Formats: sequence, C-alpha cells, structure tokens
Amino acid sequence: MNVILFDDPVIRTALFPFTYTRPVADIRVGILTIREKWERWLNTKASFKTDGYLQKKFQVHSTKDNLLINGAICPDENLAATVRALPPHYFLTKDSLLIAASQPKGEMSASNTIEYTHPLTIIDKSWKIFKENAAQLKIDFKLITSERKSAVIDDKHTIVYGAPEDIFIEEGVYIRSAILNAESGPIYLGKNSIVQEGAIIRGSFALCEGAHINMGAKIRGDVTVGPYSKVGGEVSTSVIFGYSNKAHDGFLGCSVLGEWCNLGADTNTSNLKNNYDHVKLWDHSSQSFQNTGLQFCGLMMGDHSKCSINTMFNTGTVVDVASNVFGHGFPPNYIPSFAWGGASGFETYKLQKAIETAERVMGRRNVIFSDMDKEILSHIFETSAQSREWEKN
Repeated sequence: MNVILFDDPVIRTALFPFTYTRPVADIRVGILTIREKWERWLNTKASFKTDGYLQKKFQVHSTKDNLLINGAICPDENLAATVRALPPHYFLTKDSLLIAASQPKGEMSASNTIEYTHPLTIIDKSWKIFKENAAQLKIDFKLITSERKSAVIDDKHTIVYGAPEDIFIEEGVYIRSAILNAESGPIYLGKNSIVQEGAIIRGSFALCEGAHINMGAKIRGDVTVGPYSKVGGEVSTSVIFGYSNKAHDGFLGCSVLGEWCNLGADTNTSNLKNNYDHVKLWDHSSQSFQNTGLQFCGLMMGDHSKCSINTMFNTGTVVDVASNVFGHGFPPNYIPSFAWGGASGFETYKLQKAIETAERVMGRRNVIFSDMDKEILSHIFETSAQSREWEKN
C-alpha cells in the first residue's frame, strides 16, 4: 500500500490562501496535519499529488500499488478501516465526492464504486480549519496518547483542573505557575514546548513541539499552536500553523494563521459583527465575498504575511501570502498577496524584498529558505497580479 494524498482542484482553491504554499493535506487541524493523521491511522508514510509549482517541494512517490486518498478528508477509525480494506481497482465515494481509489484503473462506474455511509469530516473551506479544530483535537489527542504515559508536571505552582487522563505532557516541556483546565476538553503539550508564568489555558488545546505560550496569555479553548510558534494575549477557537508569532497582547478569535506570520503587539481581530449577522468571507473560487453561514469568523492570514502594532482586522478578513499590513483604521476585508499598506491604500510589495525578508525571518529560526521556496513565492507573485487592483491604474 503506497499512500498518495491528492488535491481536489476545487477544494484546493477554496482553501486559499493556505494552499497557495502547501498541498491540502499539509494543513494542520487539531494537533496533526491531515497527512500526519493518515500516516498514523494507516501506519505508513504518505506523499502528495498537488499543483505543479508545489510538486517539486512536496514530491509524489508512485508505485504499482497506489492508494489515492482525498487530501481534504480527515480520517477516523471507521474511515481508516474502510480505506484499508478497499479492493484493488475500486473507488470509495460519498455523495459523488471521491474519497479514495485503490490502484485506480479505468473510469468510475456503479460496478467498481463503494458508497461510504458514515459521517465524513472534510476541510473544504478555509473557515472549516478552525470550525473543526475542537473535534479534530479530541480525535488526535486520543490517537497520540493512547497507551502512553504522560510526563509529570513537576511545578508545584501550576494548577490543574480536570481528569489526569485529559492532560498529556511530552518530554522536555517547561511549565511554570500556569493554570491548565481540561474540564471542557483535553490539553496536549508537545515536546520541548514552553508555558510561561501566569498563562491560563482551557482545553481543548494543543501546543505543538517547540512552541511557546508567553507570560499572562489567556487561551480560551479550541486552540492549536503549531510547531515553534509563539503566542501571547487572548486566543480563542483558532489554529496557528508552525513558526508564526502572535506573541503580544491583543485578541485572535475564530481565525487561522499560516506559517511565518507575525502579528504586531496589540493586534486585534473582530470575529463577530455588531449586528450579529452571518459573516461574509472572500472566496477565491468566485472572486467575491460569500456568506459563510457563521456568526463568528475572524482572520484568515496566509504564509509570510505580517501586520504592525495596533492593527485592527474587521470581522471576516482574508490576507493572502507575503503581505504587510500597517497604519490606522480597518484595512479592507480582502488583501491580496504581496500587498504593502493598509486602510489608506496599497502598493505592491516587491518580490525581491519579500524574498529577502523570508530568508531573514526563516534564518533566525535556523530554517533554510530554499530555491524551491523562492520558486513558489515567485509563482504566487506572478499569478496573483490580477488581484492587485492598484496595479491596473
């Protein structure tokens, strides 16, 4: 069984800005990325079938016994067992959506298609990353901690609420004078992570490997902090991918931050409209704002984007890749890739400047900005030009 996680093109576009820079299955929701979930459930490594300009970095490994799985679908026990048992040359679907194909040969037909009858979790909208986070966090927590023993919290000034089995501490965790409340959901602290003095954490919560919770932070639940990210202030129902910083005071709610993002001190995101109406969010497929049906929805920020101190983001704001937002007032609810400015207007963030910044930012974390990374940013710069309206004037 050679597992390949493929991108559905329609779903991939619906997940911009996060899939500008990664395959769909490399999205983190819960504790793990979708790829990591499948690898654990199937006990094998997986590769990606994605868009051409990403394929060089996220390579595909193909053999004669390929098992293709839709990279937007989160596995559970039932689905993993069904996929594992899928006969060769058969397709697994649900309501015409392709879930998986085992050694696909020829076209799908009634004779070689099995309909999946159980509930399915599919991340096919950017806001579903935070919307499904609590449920996925609980599933991942059980998957990761089953039949394992947690390290002990050796700090007598840290207060713990909830059942012992709902808090799991990996090796190397540093925690001092914090409050951990797992009464409403599990708390997972990853390897070599840090929880500083005065932090208040309510589950469900995941702090991935090497990540930091800064002094006095208020984590209100259903939050994931990705590997090596640093978080302070107040955070609720949000997913922060790896190597991003929201280190200072300010509120982040019902939001998703990609990798290598930085929110300046006292940045605040609105996640509820004053009239309590449903939130509209920029949809890259239709190139228009679409009703999410959600009452709560905050900020969607793509990789390498940043904002200055005291930035205010309105309810349902999308910031694409490698943009810099600053200045007084609320910036627009949609900011395309390589934008430089804010409420007063934008100019284009020059590609070479963006590359130099990415090299500098990644270098201080001892991560190499590779030629493949450069090619990906260059491709995004070129293909996103049509969205930078000021360039047309």
